[in-house]
Amino acid sequence: MRLSSLFVAGGIALLTGCQSLDTEQVQQPVPAPVVKPPVIPENPLPAPIIITDVWERIRLNMQMSIPDEKLVNQYRDWYIRHPNHLARVSERAEPFMYLIVEELEKRNMPIELALLPIVESAFDPFAYSHGAASGLWQFTSPMAKHFGLKMNWWYDGRRDVPAATHAALDMMQYLHGKTHGNWLYAIAAYNTGEGRVLNAVKRNKRKGRSTDFFALDLPRETERYVPQLLALADVIKNADKYGIQLAPIANKPAIEVIDVGSQIDLSFAADLADMPLSSLHKLNPGYNRWSTAPDGPHKLVVPVGKADGFKLALADTDSSQRLHWLRYEIKSGDSLGLIANKYHTTIDVIRSVNGIKGNTIVAGKHLLIPVAAKDPELYSLSSDQRLARKQGVKRADYKVDYQVKSGDSLWKIARANKVKVSQLAAWNSMAPKDPLRVGQKLVIWTNKVSENQTQSSVMRTINYKVRSGDSLARIANKFNVTIKDLLRWNSLDSKKYLQPGQMLKLYVDVTKMSV
Repeated sequence: MRLSSLFVAGGIALLTGCQSLDTEQVQQPVPAPVVKPPVIPENPLPAPIIITDVWERIRLNMQMSIPDEKLVNQYRDWYIRHPNHLARVSERAEPFMYLIVEELEKRNMPIELALLPIVESAFDPFAYSHGAASGLWQFTSPMAKHFGLKMNWWYDGRRDVPAATHAALDMMQYLHGKTHGNWLYAIAAYNTGEGRVLNAVKRNKRKGRSTDFFALDLPRETERYVPQLLALADVIKNADKYGIQLAPIANKPAIEVIDVGSQIDLSFAADLADMPLSSLHKLNPGYNRWSTAPDGPHKLVVPVGKADGFKLALADTDSSQRLHWLRYEIKSGDSLGLIANKYHTTIDVIRSVNGIKGNTIVAGKHLLIPVAAKDPELYSLSSDQRLARKQGVKRADYKVDYQVKSGDSLWKIARANKVKVSQLAAWNSMAPKDPLRVGQKLVIWTNKVSENQTQSSVMRTINYKVRSGDSLARIANKFNVTIKDLLRWNSLDSKKYLQPGQMLKLYVDVTKMSV
């Protein structure tokens, strides 16, 4: 190796001038890495908010302004004074509120509409109003049909919460379009119809008046309907401020809708889902009877935690096991109607199952009839059992059972028994304008059961078996009652003869009874 010069500087040997290395290379030192301090942004992004409660999700997405209006303030005060009402409502809403909120957000609709079932029905799927509206969203029959909900003896789509929710939001979107994109108008129209709302707007325009909702001349119920929703929205949004406690609702699906594909007994479905029959029926209030409808829908709502097990059990079960079948021998005097009533089914089902085209049946032949697998009384939320409980609530001293005859109306029956039509309808889970059907059984509550009854009367109920030779006049005279009362108490036709063995109910003043 030949070096021009070599000197040492700072303890490090350095080469200068012409340099050459024959066999070695000088290793250059590696500088230590420079460690820079972390850069902290001046305005760090906030951590994402994790919403675990549907009520909080609703609060964060509310956008409707709350006006300082008299009715809004009155309803706000009412909700604040009755905290137990909202506590009960929040418990009823628990299975369904997440579904409703999800659907509203998918459609980009105001989240405040999730509160409408509180105003309409207090979140009771079985609610039935004086105006013949039913279900969580209070659909009338014509509107329900218009927006695609099925209704028949077996099933009422107005009470099917998932189906009715879709129909209600379809209707609300339709009304929003009809009312030119004004949500307060649309909500009012949901209550009273778009025609009345639009006509009220036109009247104000003609008179040069404000067309703000609160300036419109609308039916009294509607004028209160929208303020009630706005007041409720304010109370929910500021629940802590107003001292309102709502039962938390998990911000995740609580239910799953499963299409089982064919008619199924609700008690059998409950067994497959490993849950009580009453709990399953509570989630499926649209079913009036002991099973899904023969022609569908066959969708069942089950808790999310039960869904997978239910589907597995369903797949492992033969479809023939879904219903219980009875082989019935036709007796003399039978009719399809009598048999259908006896076994809680319909004439159409019996016809369909047995290939019958008309109404003719022959004594001694057999019919195959689908029947409830368990005692009908165990289907506690069926239409029959709910009606029985309603009719059994004591309203006065005496209960008269009445069977509807041809030509009857609620007004006619109420007048004959000296009660109000509204009372008679309420006692029998009806609306005053509901039609009657021949053979329908009603109850009538009264404090005076007989025309001859006085304050000193001692009334007793007697079941009397008609004997050969008996007549209405003879029985009336024997028990010191009127023929008119006899006819009324037993829903009898005065033109028809009594039959030996026939049972009659009488309300007799034992202090005046003939011996």
